[in-house]
Amino acid sequence: MRSPTVRRALLPDLAGAGEVSVEAFVGDGHTRPDSPYVDLLRDTARRNREAELLVAVDGAGAVLGCVTFAPGGTPWADVAGPGEGEIRMLAVGAAARGRGVGRALVVAAMDRSRELGLAGMAFSTRPTMTAAHRIYEALGFVRAPERDWSAAPGTDLMVYTMRF
Repeated sequence: MRSPTVRRALLPDLAGAGEVSVEAFVGDGHTRPDSPYVDLLRDTARRNREAELLVAVDGAGAVLGCVTFAPGGTPWADVAGPGEGEIRMLAVGAAARGRGVGRALVVAAMDRSRELGLAGMAFSTRPTMTAAHRIYEALGFVRAPERDWSAAPGTDLMVYTMRF
């Protein structure tokens, strides 16, 4: 199996990236189907316009997964401060799991942070997203419990960080 290609999303990728995002968050039980967050997950054109939407694609160009990247201090960064990059909405389609797609997307965001001269990364994750936690920890990210927060009542978020 070939490794996926990770790149900035193109117009033809947007619908697939939205579907993968909703599939991962709703299908895995992290987001209720009636949550307003579903609209944000699906709105990949906005995410690509206001931040950077990175996609992992197979040899035929099908979207396997995606992640939103934002430098700290920009509207899409929730916890990253100045000098940090942040990932949001990491999603891998069920059919592509176990193929290194999530890892490739996180590595691409790390590379993007370095390209921008950022000193590290910080981002949030739900406590139930244990598969993602394994990727983060294997890549050297560490928990920063002092930065944990709640996006809304009942939506507790853990923070991971890395310094370059």
